[in-house]
Amino acid sequence: MEQLDAVEAALAEHAQIERDLSDPAVHADAGRARRLGRRYAELGRVVQAYRAWRKAADDAQAAAELADEDPAFADELPALRAAADEAAERLRRVLVPRDPDDARDVILEIKAGEGGEESALFAGDLLRMYTRYAERQGWAVQVLDSTASDLGGVKDVQVAIKARGATTPEDGVWAHLKYEGGVHRVQRVPVTESQGRIHTSAAGVMVFPEADDEGDVEIDQNDLRIDVYRSSGPGGQSVNTTDSAVRITHLPTGIVVSMQNEKSQLQNREQALRVLRARLLAARQEEAAAAASEARRSQVRTVDRSERIRTYNFPENRIADHRTGYKAYNLDQVLDGDLGPVVASAVEADEAAQLAAAGGHA
Repeated sequence: MEQLDAVEAALAEHAQIERDLSDPAVHADAGRARRLGRRYAELGRVVQAYRAWRKAADDAQAAAELADEDPAFADELPALRAAADEAAERLRRVLVPRDPDDARDVILEIKAGEGGEESALFAGDLLRMYTRYAERQGWAVQVLDSTASDLGGVKDVQVAIKARGATTPEDGVWAHLKYEGGVHRVQRVPVTESQGRIHTSAAGVMVFPEADDEGDVEIDQNDLRIDVYRSSGPGGQSVNTTDSAVRITHLPTGIVVSMQNEKSQLQNREQALRVLRARLLAARQEEAAAAASEARRSQVRTVDRSERIRTYNFPENRIADHRTGYKAYNLDQVLDGDLGPVVASAVEADEAAQLAAAGGHA
C-alpha cells in the first residue's frame, strides 16, 4: 500500500501517546493532557482503519492461496478482495490530515447586519437554530454576551458551545460548526413591512475554536487596554448602575472584545478574555493557513467572513448553501435545529476537496 510510511508513523505516535497518557505526571498539566488526548483520539481512527485493512487483506490473501485446492475459497475470493479494497480506501481517507482543531469547542458570534430590526430578528432566528442544533447533538450552550433589539431580536450575541465529555475529532463541535462563518442572507416579509413586500437582509456569523486553556494562547497583560463602563440595553438605556461592563483591546492586533452580560466586572473580564483567546487562536491559525499551500486549505471554509454563504428564503421555505450547491425546502425544520444535512454537505465537499488534493500530491 502506497501510504504505509504514513501509517507506520501514525502507529508509532499513537503508541507513544498511549505511554505518555499512562504517566501520572502528564495529567498534572491539564492542558497537555487534553492536547495529547485529542491527538490520541485522532490517531485512533488511523489505527482502527489500519487493523481493519490488515485483516481484510490477510483474509483475501489466504483465500487466494487456498483457492487452487478448494473451489469454495475461489467463490469467496471476489467478495474478500472487494472488502480489502474498501478497507484500503477507508484507510486512505483517514490518512488525509484532519483539521487539528476538530475536537475543540467553539465560540460563536452572530451580528445583525444591514436591514435594521429585521436583521436583528433574523440574528435571533439563527441563535435559536444553533441552540436547537446543539441540543440535538448533546452539546451545552452558554450565552456569554448579548445585546437585544427593540423588537426582541439580537443586535449581537456571543455563545460558547461545548461538547459534554471527551469527543472524537469527527464528532467535535468545531468539526461541525467551522463551516458556519460568513454572511447569512434572509428573504422574507418583515414584521415591520405593511405592504407585504419581500425584503432581503443579512446577519454575520463568526466561529472560533476555543482555546482549551490559557497555555494555548499566551497573552501579555501589557498588550491589553481594559476599559470599564455601564452596561446598556435596547435603545441605549442603562441597565446597570455600576461600571460592570468591560471592553478589552488587544493592542498588537487591534482585536476588541466587549462584555456586559454579567453583573460582575470580574466575570465580564473573564468572559472577554475567553473570547479574546479564541479570536487570537483563530488569527494564528489563519496566518498558518495563508502560509500553507492552496491544496491544504479548506475549499468550503474560507477566512473571508464577508462571503455570502447561505440564503434562507421564507416564501419558498427554501434554504440554499452557495458553496456546496445544497438546496432543500424545509427551512422551517432547519431553523428548528435540523441543520445536520446542511452541515453534512459542507463536510462532504471539504473532504472531497482534501482527498482530491491529497491524490494530486501522492
